[in-house]
Amino acid sequence: MRHSFHSDSEKLASLPCRFRTRLRPARSPLAVVPLLNVILLLWLFSLVNSSFVLQPGIRMELPAAPFTAGARYGTLVVTLTQEGLVFFNDERVSLDALKNVFVKSASGKSPRPLLIEADGRVRYQTLVNIYNMATEAGFREVVLATRLPGRTAEKP
Repeated sequence: MRHSFHSDSEKLASLPCRFRTRLRPARSPLAVVPLLNVILLLWLFSLVNSSFVLQPGIRMELPAAPFTAGARYGTLVVTLTQEGLVFFNDERVSLDALKNVFVKSASGKSPRPLLIEADGRVRYQTLVNIYNMATEAGFREVVLATRLPGRTAEKP
């Protein structure tokens, strides 16, 4: 008796074609499932990084000027509104307490520059008073914020 030591795969390969399946997976040059996974991940990252909450703020109309020297990054900012509100680095302070805040902020090794953002309708005397308080407190560089002519304030 003769024994044949053929493996199962050899036996299947020797079967006639009529037992083999005719349906084969379609081959495409681009794999669709990994592409959809990447697209979904990009969409989720953009969704997570987007901001849906508006940051509160005060509407101001800076005066126009043809020169814009600008201020360096990391400047301290004083914001004055037409209604008389005063903010120092986004914290509301009174005009009387502003000098004490200036003294505390300028008492470093190298005081940072001060940027004054004032609405175009703020009285000139108020600007001069704040400028004098800043120089008396020790600020060496005080800059008035302006906008370029022709640019208007953004509307909500």
